[in-house]
Amino acid sequence: MNDDILEGREIPADEQDEIKDREVDIDETKIQFYEKLRRKAKGWTKDKTGKAGSKLAEYLFLLPDFFILCCRISVDKRVPRKTKLILGGIIAYVMLPLDIIPDFIPILGSVDDLVLVVMGLNMLLNEIDHKVIEDNWSGEGDVLQLMQKITAMAEKFLDKNILQRIKKWLHIKH
Repeated sequence: MNDDILEGREIPADEQDEIKDREVDIDETKIQFYEKLRRKAKGWTKDKTGKAGSKLAEYLFLLPDFFILCCRISVDKRVPRKTKLILGGIIAYVMLPLDIIPDFIPILGSVDDLVLVVMGLNMLLNEIDHKVIEDNWSGEGDVLQLMQKITAMAEKFLDKNILQRIKKWLHIKH
């Protein structure tokens, strides 16, 4: 990214500083450690759960990216205060130990977090420009397309009671 231009417009100096503040310097050895750990976890998941579990794990590995996305959107100046409050609730849900599916259950323990984050972001698409989400996404792939796939997967495979509890928490009509 050019420090002076983003999406074809010149960025004011104060916004440039904010963008630089959001950038994180990470030691290359830490990145390599993370990637090695991620590959091992994916391999273990594929060996233990087969093709279906491997696909689920692929989506679950996106949870940190979606969590960071929520954090970034919650401080984006283009986002209304009400929307930021909703995002704060979503962030708190992911961070708190009380979950619909307890986190100590391997693999499945993070499913409710991922589904709640994605459904919450989908709900907010009516209130914020898609560009805000795309601008704040640092994960791999098309964020909007990933959100659609994860939502479809949840609707198809997640227990209806769990899905209803997630929707109730988000105040989404069934």
